Amino acid sequence: MEPHWDDMKVFLAVAREESLSGAGRLLKLDPATVGRRIARLEAAYDTPLFAKSPQGYTMTAAGERLLAHGEQAEAAMRSASEALAGTTEGLTGQIRIGAPDGSANYLLPQVCAQISDENPDLDIQILALPRVINLSRREADMAITVSAPTAGHLLVQKITDYKLHMVAARQYLRRHAPIQKVEDLKGHRMIGYIPDMIFDRELDYLNDIGVERVALSSNSVSVQLRHASHGSGVCVAHDFTLPFHGNLRQILTDRISLTRSFYLVRHQGDQRSERLNRFAEALSRGIRDEVARLEGHGAS
Repeated sequence: MEPHWDDMKVFLAVAREESLSGAGRLLKLDPATVGRRIARLEAAYDTPLFAKSPQGYTMTAAGERLLAHGEQAEAAMRSASEALAGTTEGLTGQIRIGAPDGSANYLLPQVCAQISDENPDLDIQILALPRVINLSRREADMAITVSAPTAGHLLVQKITDYKLHMVAARQYLRRHAPIQKVEDLKGHRMIGYIPDMIFDRELDYLNDIGVERVALSSNSVSVQLRHASHGSGVCVAHDFTLPFHGNLRQILTDRISLTRSFYLVRHQGDQRSERLNRFAEALSRGIRDEVARLEGHGAS
């Protein structure tokens, strides 16, 4: 029995969703049909591809081996569709970008609007989540990250560095004791990430500075900056966010200056896609330009 491509699509969905019901929702099939398709594929290869557990459907060693080939076939089918459609002046279809909320709120809206202006038939979706985007489950076509992943079949490209400094609102600085050295921070209310929800070591800014207590915390950069803008305390802010919060002032710039990086992460198989390559190039260029523009505008 020869395997069917339609069954391979079902296999990929179950591998990503780790359940028949999740794959069924993705494919608009009922779970029983998904189960029959998987059974047919396992019969064609004469080997079990999944093991059922309380956590769901887990790939066997054979399933893991098949996954890479299935994703290559998926990418090849996508590339073939693009080739048959022909190359057009503008990008079309739908592309989803996953990103942490700092870049999603303060960079991607402007960058994606510019790309949209240049490609009016393209639909761009921004998935802003305070965690690492799971590309293996196809949550997005590509993702912006603050660390370069080292596992998985992924394409990783550094986009740009960006700067962060301590900030506080003008009204807060007027009402509270001066902050002239790092030790002075101990007498001030700190704003930052919820410690046990920091999803990337690169975001643990306050720990790097030696701050032990965070009085006001959120898993969202935007919420932290709103706290600071209302004069609630001191926080670490991306320099590119400061033009959007005119009352925030950098402090201790000669003592505390952090540098982090943005990376663009994609499925390895998507490097064959001219459409996604063109979008990735435009996105990376746009983010570099916007970081440079905003950091220059917000310098104080």
